[in-house]
Amino acid sequence: MKILISNDDGYSAPGIEMLYEVLKPFAQITVIAPEVNHSGASNSLTLNRPLQVRKANNGFYVVNGTPSDCVHIALTGLLDFKPDLVVSGINNGANMGDDTLYSGTVAAATEAHLFGIPAIAFSLVDRHWNHLDAAGRIAREVTLRFIQSPPVEQALLNVNIPSCEYEDMQGVVMTRLGKRHSSQPVIPATNPSGETVYWIGPAGDASDHSRGTDFHAVYNRKVSVTPLRLDLTHDLQLGAVQRWLTTQP
Repeated sequence: MKILISNDDGYSAPGIEMLYEVLKPFAQITVIAPEVNHSGASNSLTLNRPLQVRKANNGFYVVNGTPSDCVHIALTGLLDFKPDLVVSGINNGANMGDDTLYSGTVAAATEAHLFGIPAIAFSLVDRHWNHLDAAGRIAREVTLRFIQSPPVEQALLNVNIPSCEYEDMQGVVMTRLGKRHSSQPVIPATNPSGETVYWIGPAGDASDHSRGTDFHAVYNRKVSVTPLRLDLTHDLQLGAVQRWLTTQP
């Protein structure tokens, strides 16, 4: 079993180090991760400059680019083999609901999925790495289950782990993505030149945290496992758009 690991928090983040430690006993692991934090990078690729790859003291490959860059480079030239699985994380903070559209953690897994490789994205819900050891145990268990009995061919799974003791977790459940309220307003500030600048505000609270959503699961100390897909076609609107296009204005 050959596993490629990446993330969006950077190659030295505690989450990726934990993921490496819990997976290395049963797989051949290669780690390629961003040089610096790229949270919120989504699926962006760097096209306006060349990318550099170096090897860190811990043996991880380091790229001065985005999470998608890391996986793309690995699969299109850096590696001389095709991984059996790509695992991303463990992220410092949740990636639930609408967050998945912005998440660099999910994007790294998505890039693998685009190349036909099954992938899992792991996130620890609360920041500050609280209970990272418990999250590591969950990541190991879910990955082993995935290897031994894949849910579907080329699955893309988004896993969010509540920040609590392992013994306090209430199981692992399948979920759908919930929804958030709109983000909070931008935060204006002044730079050293006296110019007004803006910080993006924090994410809003969950607007759909009903039973069955990822939000509901983690609120109840359950590990949330959401299968994702990349087909953005709005099938229910195909007929309406066709009629719109064929109707004279």
